[in-house]
Amino acid sequence: MNALEKLRLTLITDRSLSKLPPMQVVRRALEGGVTTVQLREKDLDSRNMYFLASELRNMTNEYSANLIINDRIDIALSVNADGVHVGKNSIPMMEVRRLLGRDKLMGFSAHNMQEAVGAEENGADYITISPIYQSPGKGRPIGPEAISIIKENLRIPIIALGGIKEGKVLDVLNHKAEGIAVISAIMASEDPKTAAGQLRQRLDSCRPVA
Repeated sequence: MNALEKLRLTLITDRSLSKLPPMQVVRRALEGGVTTVQLREKDLDSRNMYFLASELRNMTNEYSANLIINDRIDIALSVNADGVHVGKNSIPMMEVRRLLGRDKLMGFSAHNMQEAVGAEENGADYITISPIYQSPGKGRPIGPEAISIIKENLRIPIIALGGIKEGKVLDVLNHKAEGIAVISAIMASEDPKTAAGQLRQRLDSCRPVA
């Protein structure tokens, strides 16, 4: 798989949810089939973020998985991550691309058509769309139908995010998502390897409607 294809099953970290040591959760998730880890721990200072990112870089390399860093271009460059994920409150995407170069992934968190199209115009390699389903702490879900509508206006991959459980995978794929990103479905699980494995199995077995 190339870097974009590895986005198909993305784990976004949130150590506040984990019932096990967070690094143990990530390792078990990788064992279960996660192909991208996005480091998003907004409360960490730069030093601790760097050491965590370094450890994750070594771990993701073991499993030939992507490491994406949320917002922190400096951390991403320092650990040779595979890319950076930004949002509407991040520094301008053109500046992110200048710093990253063309060989790294740049993702964008979009919540509507305008943000999605703007992200592609500004050089994003992919977007996440959220929240698809009801998700704690998130706004009103936009529903999987929104993926199909947005996809009509995009060439870059869409990764669905927000309340996605195993039983929802086929639904988002049928609405033209190229992959899924999850947080609590794995981070909050008492058995992250099995949780990741079930999602991966469903992704691999699903054949979206043409």
